[in-house]
Amino acid sequence: MMQRTLDREDAKIDRAPVRTAGPIAGAGAPRSCYGVQVLIAGRRKQWRDEVGGQIRRAGYSAISVDSAVDALTVLVLGLPVDVLVTDAELHGSLGLSELAAEARALRPTLGIVVACDSAVRDCADLVPADALLVSRPCEEEAVASSVREMLAARAVS
Repeated sequence: MMQRTLDREDAKIDRAPVRTAGPIAGAGAPRSCYGVQVLIAGRRKQWRDEVGGQIRRAGYSAISVDSAVDALTVLVLGLPVDVLVTDAELHGSLGLSELAAEARALRPTLGIVVACDSAVRDCADLVPADALLVSRPCEEEAVASSVREMLAARAVS
């Protein structure tokens, strides 16, 4: 018992902020204790589960919601989110274009990845120019590689 007390007294704590060494959250950005967080918004539970599995296998954390309103709630509450992955077929009072615009207004550096069932060019008009589009059904791990690509692009800019 006495040894533990002495060890604590001798310990030094480095209070310097932790910085990332690679393209995880941007060059020189403070690293979150949560790692890279990906917000998944889609109306189909099976799709959200599949994408969530891809994201977790890639080593990132995932938060899943089933509507654009819930996705915006996560962003408004200030939860750490690095990339938004959304289904182009969101239903409800807010659609894809509104979600993308509001998310970008709340978080200008947020990466956005959109999965489209229809032709990709149909979705391109609904999202910001720097959003990545993934066609569905997509290849295995295509969404996770798009998230990695978005994170790398954010680190460079």
